[in-house]
Amino acid sequence: MMNIVLLSPVHPMKENLVVINMEPRGDINSPSNLDPQSLGFMCGLEIHQQLDTGKLHSRMPSQLFDYSLNEIPENWARSQRKLRAAQGEGGQIDITARFESRRNRSFVYIQPPNAGLIELDEAPPLNHDNNAVDAVLTMAAMMKAKPVSSMQAMRKTVVDGSNTSGFQRTTLVATDGVIETDVGAVGIDVVCLEEDSARKLESELTPEGEVVYYTLDRLGMPLVEIATAPDIRTPEHAKEVALHLGTLLRDTRLVRRGLGSIRQDLNVSIACGVRVEIKGCQDLDWIPKIIRLEMARQLHMYRLCNQLRQEADLPLLPPDRRLDSKPVENRVALSALSRLPFQTHDLTDVFSNSSSQMIQNSILSGSVVMGLKLKGFSGKIGCKEIDENGSQLPRLGRELASSAKQAGVAGIFHSDELPAYGITEKEVINVRAAMSLSESDAFILCVAPSWQAKLALESALLRARAAYHRIPGEVRNVIIRKGSPEDGTTTAMRPLPSGARMYPETDIQILNLESHRWEKISNNLPMDKQQRLLRLQKYDISSNQVEAILGNELDDIFVSGLTDNELSSPILPAKPWASILLDNSRSEISKKSDIPISNIPWELLALLVYSKEQGVLTREGIVPMGCKYLLSSDEDFSTFDKKIDWLSKTAEIEGFAPADSSSVEEVIDAIISDKIDFIKDKGMAAVGPLMGMVMANLGGSADGKLVNSILLEKIKQVEK
Repeated sequence: MMNIVLLSPVHPMKENLVVINMEPRGDINSPSNLDPQSLGFMCGLEIHQQLDTGKLHSRMPSQLFDYSLNEIPENWARSQRKLRAAQGEGGQIDITARFESRRNRSFVYIQPPNAGLIELDEAPPLNHDNNAVDAVLTMAAMMKAKPVSSMQAMRKTVVDGSNTSGFQRTTLVATDGVIETDVGAVGIDVVCLEEDSARKLESELTPEGEVVYYTLDRLGMPLVEIATAPDIRTPEHAKEVALHLGTLLRDTRLVRRGLGSIRQDLNVSIACGVRVEIKGCQDLDWIPKIIRLEMARQLHMYRLCNQLRQEADLPLLPPDRRLDSKPVENRVALSALSRLPFQTHDLTDVFSNSSSQMIQNSILSGSVVMGLKLKGFSGKIGCKEIDENGSQLPRLGRELASSAKQAGVAGIFHSDELPAYGITEKEVINVRAAMSLSESDAFILCVAPSWQAKLALESALLRARAAYHRIPGEVRNVIIRKGSPEDGTTTAMRPLPSGARMYPETDIQILNLESHRWEKISNNLPMDKQQRLLRLQKYDISSNQVEAILGNELDDIFVSGLTDNELSSPILPAKPWASILLDNSRSEISKKSDIPISNIPWELLALLVYSKEQGVLTREGIVPMGCKYLLSSDEDFSTFDKKIDWLSKTAEIEGFAPADSSSVEEVIDAIISDKIDFIKDKGMAAVGPLMGMVMANLGGSADGKLVNSILLEKIKQVEK
């Protein structure tokens, strides 16, 4: 029977749906042809975007240090800790926190220059950064969201090591917004301001457990978190919503750019499955495929569940989760517990002479081979197969393996895929005999230290028992390889968090939103992309320059140089100002002066462009004079005239003062006389080579435009 879902025209993906009981139809080999509407598709999107401000609760700068673990400077402090799960305000321990605390992991935290006692959780946090608050309020206003009157920071339990405190601070800022898309309106449920987590560098396995290395440069960076309502109608619509939100955030000019600065999480379900949260959707073009593969996975697991129930003579699972019966599910759970007890078998002796080099090396290093029986699962775990688009088909084996990997092991072996990986047919027979398995039974093997193998097998067993029920609600991760999803499929990371993970932060004062602050922000919203485009088209620059300026988000800087005194210089000519903004002069000044590019002020570029246009220095002198200016901290640059005076004198000394036209003509005349035959042979094609000779002869002291115009005129005279 299939769920035929009639959609509400106002909120198309919410729970006011009419359901007809029919088995869900669709071929998992063709995810692109699955029908979202008939399968009861629901989807919401979460956006996490770093803000371009200082850290949220420490007044440290938001800066990333691009070092691998082996490149970390020796003078950066390190501290090692273990985290444990604690009860929330309601007296319960969050399920995710409880799982993480059993993984026997310790954490090494590396302290870069922008991490202090607050990042180490050795000093209380400061109040919210005002710039970050204003940025999120601006975004909320652009989405027509309603701000909360009192902003209360909350602690969200996180014990995977990514927060030194064991929790992440999150503040609700606004609710009940909306954005308009081509398909229809999409509600914005919440807009939050939260801290980013520490960056994981590396992990290693030791006899005492896993050690994970984190750097604290990113910890505490402010993020805006935007969660949509489940109003997304199709996988393709999800991509449109993500693009719309990303564009809206960039229009504020208050967010960071670059890889990893924005993250999209997908909340996806179909009627016969449950909501799962998919992380790691960095490439928007992959979003429809990721969602469709998740639909196929949920459909496959539903069918597998009913196959298992039918063979165990248990009531079948309804095609819609809202029709589930708690008494029935309790009965099924008891049956699964009875059929799948946690009884491990030490099979190390069976593999004492194994031809698998991996198993041999592991045993020699102190690991064991441990096995677990899965009654009735033969042929149901599955082997790797590919769908019509080249992605892996869903199978229980991947679910069991990803559950086991949460214990820190590299993976597991299971009977549906053996013999393989150096494990022989004889060893498979010996394993089945040692575990007293029937033909319908399956087994899984784990090679690891004893404590870890047991934890991994227990985790896999819990997932096998869950196969008798609807899929578990969990957080999943897109497989990442070389910066892109390998095929769009996902693996389990951890259970979905519960409400027990949230409780108030008592170290931070409640921030009351004053009406005049909200009114000021609401009345001064940033321009959207179309408005910015129309503004740039008023100036005398090319369409390519317009596109590049918008793409690099330099339009506000560009306009400020042409309309007012924000850059502390007279109004600049449009084309030269656009050119220097788009070339690599700023990065060259940064590189040659050894000053971070973020510390190279736009005001300096404006000063250099003005000086060039006024004949104070040559184009070739912009980078070296910019470096010298930044490194001349003892000079008096208190007024614009003093800056120009210094540039004029220094350019003369350094050889970057433009040569006068008479000097240029003398050099050009000499070179033309020497190359007269070359000019007669090449004609106007001789301009390029001769231009280089003239500029080299003048040592960079001439203006390129002046040289070019004189040279063209002289060559025309020779041709006559």
